[in-house]
Amino acid sequence: MWNGFFGLLKKDFRLMLSGRFFVLALGSLVLYSCYINFVYVKLDQEIYPVYLYDPQETQSVISESVTKVESREALEAACADRYSVGIDLSAGKPELYLLSSGLETADHYRMIWGEAVLKGTAKGKAEVIGLHNKEMKNRREITAEFLFFELSAVGFLGLASMLFKEKQMGVIRVHGILPVRRSVFIFSKLLLLLASDLLFTVLLTGVNLGFLAALEVLPAVLLQAGILSLIMTLTGFLCAVRLPDFRQFSLFYLVLAVFVTTPVFLAGQTGIAWKWIFYHPVYHLFRAMKSAYFSMSTTSVPYYLFCFGGIVLLFLSACRTLKLEMAKEG
Repeated sequence: MWNGFFGLLKKDFRLMLSGRFFVLALGSLVLYSCYINFVYVKLDQEIYPVYLYDPQETQSVISESVTKVESREALEAACADRYSVGIDLSAGKPELYLLSSGLETADHYRMIWGEAVLKGTAKGKAEVIGLHNKEMKNRREITAEFLFFELSAVGFLGLASMLFKEKQMGVIRVHGILPVRRSVFIFSKLLLLLASDLLFTVLLTGVNLGFLAALEVLPAVLLQAGILSLIMTLTGFLCAVRLPDFRQFSLFYLVLAVFVTTPVFLAGQTGIAWKWIFYHPVYHLFRAMKSAYFSMSTTSVPYYLFCFGGIVLLFLSACRTLKLEMAKEG
């Protein structure tokens, strides 16, 4: 059995080499790292503009972050972009004025900034956000997002490309008469893709967070990366076996990326409040990945039980689907 298993590993490894799997992964690593280090962390994220209406001139010291307006109408017009914050002192008592942007998180930050300006504690920009400075917070956030979507794509598309090539070569038909279990056929692919995903995780995290900061978060990040890798690889296996060619598979993946991945990104990144997103399983995987990068344990025992149960169910479904495919191949 072990001889057959190592033979399958060698065969799958050669398929990954011939398909330039590692070259594409290295290219993704370089591209993501260049964007993070030379573009994203250097973006100047301007703080919310603040407009002040103070007809009695009660404020003797005006912050550099504040722009004075001459009327209440001008204040409301300035805040109509749903981004700016208004302060009305016409009644002698300070009143915050802002129109909702539609994002609860953004509105909360705008209110905090307006209150800080009122108290005179606000500066031109935020240097420290939570436990991290602004640059490190940006690095952790964008690295988590890149890793999530890279692993989602690699596990799904990487295994599919290998499997469709094997279909063309007649490997599945030949495997049906070999003394190797179907589970071993699947496990060899899982093992290789999991190992490559974990290696990619270590390199991406180390390069973009710094290896000292990476050591702090890698245990939790590797756990979430392993869960995501196994789920997406098994899902890709099921779809690749059921669909007849890579073109249909690519179209299916496009639909999956648009209708499954995009809502998760919007809810996780922008703070859009969708009640139904809580029932989206991929959303919890995404949140767990981001929490791991910030050393926050927001996952619970039910989360890990569902993940483990999902992986087992997908593996059993993959074995059954492979059996049906072999029967069809004769």
